Amino acid sequence: MCTVVILIAPDRVLLAANRDERVERLWDPPAAWWPDRPGTIAGRDRSGGGTWMGINRDGVVATVLNRPGTLGPAAGKSSRGELPLMALDHATAADAAAALTRLDAGLWRGFNMVLADRSGGWFVRGLGHGHPQAEPLPAGVSMVTAHDPNDLDSPRTARHLARFQAADPDWGSWKAILSDRDGEAAEQLNVVPRAGFGTVSASFVTLPANGAPSWLFAAGPPHTAPFLPVTLR
Repeated sequence: MCTVVILIAPDRVLLAANRDERVERLWDPPAAWWPDRPGTIAGRDRSGGGTWMGINRDGVVATVLNRPGTLGPAAGKSSRGELPLMALDHATAADAAAALTRLDAGLWRGFNMVLADRSGGWFVRGLGHGHPQAEPLPAGVSMVTAHDPNDLDSPRTARHLARFQAADPDWGSWKAILSDRDGEAAEQLNVVPRAGFGTVSASFVTLPANGAPSWLFAAGPPHTAPFLPVTLR
């Protein structure tokens, strides 16, 4: 399970994310890995060939997370890492969300997606059958885990949503929360590795209403790995 936090404000949209994965699963940091998708910058999962998070030249950001009970690949199912790349073929988050709802959700295991651009954000839910469902995210702070946005049945959301909402909406304040390893295992944002699974990277993306996007990426757990700027052009 991963975590995405998004702030939708009049002057900007911010996204912070921790990626949780098998620690031995190989991946590459965000870059232009797909020659057939010029302008797409994303991390690359070497196993499935897709991504967990990326941005395109239009400033659209796409992320994918698991649903409860759907960790890992499954025979006969496509990699969920394809989905952000599909979303990033579109010029706005709204267009990407609409395109995803036309897919057959049965091709993938259950998934959640957070899509954003400078104008706002969308949540897309795939339940493994029918078509994915999309809904706009509200103004303010929302938190998505394997559960729906701001669902307090998620132990992480129940513990940390109010902290993000109360914090100054900037990289320093949010980084401190992303780095938190306190609490029970199910509550941890920065997952202490156990049974070969833990938090392996973190991101902080700024989409200003005016100006160029920026992406700070930590190629490791956010309490130890430095956040370095990703080259977006």
